[in-house]
Amino acid sequence: MSTATTSSALRPQTSTPKKVTQARVVLSEWTKLRSLRSTVFSLLAAAVFIVGLSVLVPTITVNHWPPRDPREALGFDPTSRSLAGIFLAQLAIGVLGVLCVTGEYATGMIRATLAAVPARLPALWGKAVVFAAVTLALTVPSTLGAFLIGQSILSGKHLQAGLGDPGVVRAVLGAALYLTVVGLLGLALGALLRNTAGGISALFGVLFVLPIIVRFLPSSWSDSVGRYLPSSAGEAITHVHPDPAALSPWAGFGLFCAYAALVLAAAAVSLRRRDA
Repeated sequence: MSTATTSSALRPQTSTPKKVTQARVVLSEWTKLRSLRSTVFSLLAAAVFIVGLSVLVPTITVNHWPPRDPREALGFDPTSRSLAGIFLAQLAIGVLGVLCVTGEYATGMIRATLAAVPARLPALWGKAVVFAAVTLALTVPSTLGAFLIGQSILSGKHLQAGLGDPGVVRAVLGAALYLTVVGLLGLALGALLRNTAGGISALFGVLFVLPIIVRFLPSSWSDSVGRYLPSSAGEAITHVHPDPAALSPWAGFGLFCAYAALVLAAAAVSLRRRDA
């Protein structure tokens, strides 16, 4: 065998680099998300809040029924009692959405991510797709289970509702959709602000502080403005009996999605124009 042939045989063969595609980016983001300890803790906390309060709230309701105020009995909504846990679950899922992005900025991993995905935006879309899919996979069975558990407890006083009742399926699945968009809003704020404390503070401000501020406005203003706030608009889909002063369920949810999409678009522009 000649020297040239031997050298050629010993030379390492270089593999052709794989093309960056959105599917491969999504797979990469899924690997990163499931490897984070905060993912497990946050999703577990959300499930505990949803299911745990579906036991606690209906139990308290049954033990104190009938209420002293007859008007409370007339406006009683058994579905909302079972889904009371979404109020706390949105905290866990929203914070996880922020950490999904800001964690990479805190550790410097974002540089490796952007080096692997030079176009940048596919990385953001990949994070959003993976996070939405994971959140839906958790919240849909959690809200459905919470509803069934809560109604089984309320049946002790014959207060239960059924999935076949008008608006119930929409409210149960709408709760899962609402939590998913809350998480995407947190992800978008994290990508826009690139800071964990800033992203969480902004999320809490949008969901909880703004409604409190609006309540201090004159009633003619607060009623008009309050219905268009992100939290008020988004929560409309979780109510079996919509509030006449609020937006309709799907219109409110559509507006909430528009808010999240707007922030995500701003994050995309920032990602393209700013250095990591």
